[in-house]
Amino acid sequence: MKKLFPILTALMLFVSACQLGGGQAQPTAPALPTAFPSVTPPAINPTAEVVSGGEAGSERVSSVDGMPQAYIPEGTFRMGGLDADVQRDEKPAHEVTLKAYWMDKLEVTNAMYSLCVQADACDPPQFFKSETRANYYGNAEFNDYPVVYVTWAQADTYCKWAGRRLPTEAEWERAARGDDFRTYPWGDDRPDSSRGNFNYFVGDTTRVGNYPAGASPYGILDMAGNVAEWVHDFFDGNYYGQGANINPTGPSARSFYFNRVVRGGTFQDAFIDIRLANRASVLGSNPDASDVYSREYLGDVSPKIGFRCASD
Repeated sequence: MKKLFPILTALMLFVSACQLGGGQAQPTAPALPTAFPSVTPPAINPTAEVVSGGEAGSERVSSVDGMPQAYIPEGTFRMGGLDADVQRDEKPAHEVTLKAYWMDKLEVTNAMYSLCVQADACDPPQFFKSETRANYYGNAEFNDYPVVYVTWAQADTYCKWAGRRLPTEAEWERAARGDDFRTYPWGDDRPDSSRGNFNYFVGDTTRVGNYPAGASPYGILDMAGNVAEWVHDFFDGNYYGQGANINPTGPSARSFYFNRVVRGGTFQDAFIDIRLANRASVLGSNPDASDVYSREYLGDVSPKIGFRCASD
């Protein structure tokens, strides 16, 4: 997804989910957290509730919004494009060492986000629609679908309210790749409609966690398709060549350049753009802009961009 709004080529990969693994039983979608709007807003920034240990892939659940998180241990991985479709801004592939952290297993949902709005800590999304649905955010039918039309600053605010933060680009990629050289979160097999929501197979967002066959090595879901995800870093197409390889947090902001990285591809993207190394640049929020209603202040929003959070 080099640009989030390209005209999608007519590539259709009609591979049925039943073909995956022959006659073997297929993974089932996980139960979702029951984080729905309530009369009493939750407390701000309580500690997440730990439900199981500190081994790779072990889980805990946030007491703020019900988000399950997976543990990513300290380690070194190979970051960047490692396959035949590598793009210029994915070069050079390089080793990155990260401290341990937790990553949300799911994209933040409409229902989760509404808890922050109820608590008067977040502004509502810029639009309440989705790509094809006029009534999306605030509609109980789509409580478990990813929140969209949020600015970078809104995503950042939500994560801080929930006691977490936006992941760095490197954290996002390791959570998707693990420590091997895979092309997609599930491995190197070509994507199909059983592993993710992409290529307009659905044409809009789907319920989070709906594609367990597409899980990353740490059990993290929807990292290829559905919605692209804001991360912490400013975008620089040459950043990988600058030697930042220990807990990198991206380049410094320029006074005139506030583009942020988004990761993960969208429901519209072809297979080449849901590769886990793929990077995209979107205008982020500029808190120093004088007009708080301007595009410069808010940045861009899209029905194809959501987010997930991380924490130390």
